[in-house]
Amino acid sequence: MALIVLAADKGAPGVTTAATALGAVWPRPVLLAECDPAGGDLAYRLPAADGGVLNPSRGLLTLGATARRGLHPNQIYEHTQKIIGGLDILAGLTHGEQAAGLTWLWSPLGRALAALPQADVLADCGRLGGHPQTAELTAEAELVVLFTRASLDHVAHLRERLQVMPRDPQIGVVVIADPRQYRTTIDEVRRIVTATGRSVAFVSGLAHDPKGAELLRGQWGGRLDRSLLIRTARELAGRLTAQVRAPEPVQ
Repeated sequence: MALIVLAADKGAPGVTTAATALGAVWPRPVLLAECDPAGGDLAYRLPAADGGVLNPSRGLLTLGATARRGLHPNQIYEHTQKIIGGLDILAGLTHGEQAAGLTWLWSPLGRALAALPQADVLADCGRLGGHPQTAELTAEAELVVLFTRASLDHVAHLRERLQVMPRDPQIGVVVIADPRQYRTTIDEVRRIVTATGRSVAFVSGLAHDPKGAELLRGQWGGRLDRSLLIRTARELAGRLTAQVRAPEPVQ
């Protein structure tokens, strides 16, 4: 199905929270893959489906150990785990030093994730630029979603990142926005993105909702479902799935 890369230029503002929220409400089968070479924390942040703890050593690290002679999409699920709520995840590296021995992995991993037949893949790639080899994974995506906050420094980094991104795959921008100025903030960032002259598929938003993010760490249920984070994640998930079904990039 579709490989969608979720990333940011600097500071990775809320990318992992956004990826988890999107995975929780995705309207079709989905796998959340933690592909940040700097290391991930899903295994420590989220409880397993049975209420226990996830195995931080099972995921990208074990996949890399078995994939040196080739990586087939069918191998992916041998290394995934389920979190509470039933979401499948491929846990990332536990620390950045492990990435040094896996520089060869990102290209075959991207191809395998893009060819996964039974599910879309949300790949949390953290901060772009720090590990250039992840560009090999990004090149296999159908859509790259760049997250930003509306502050001057974050938008400046976003603008610079847009200028150096390749023309393929298509790019979308998501603003982590204060709910009190939600639409206004998104419109402001949209104007800045338009002024760069770079063609993007869309500029959308996700609510900055610390309480919802805390609920996402394990208290799944009615309160989480009513949170601003999940409500806006549902809107964003609809936008993303529509985009990978029938992409229509606009200026």
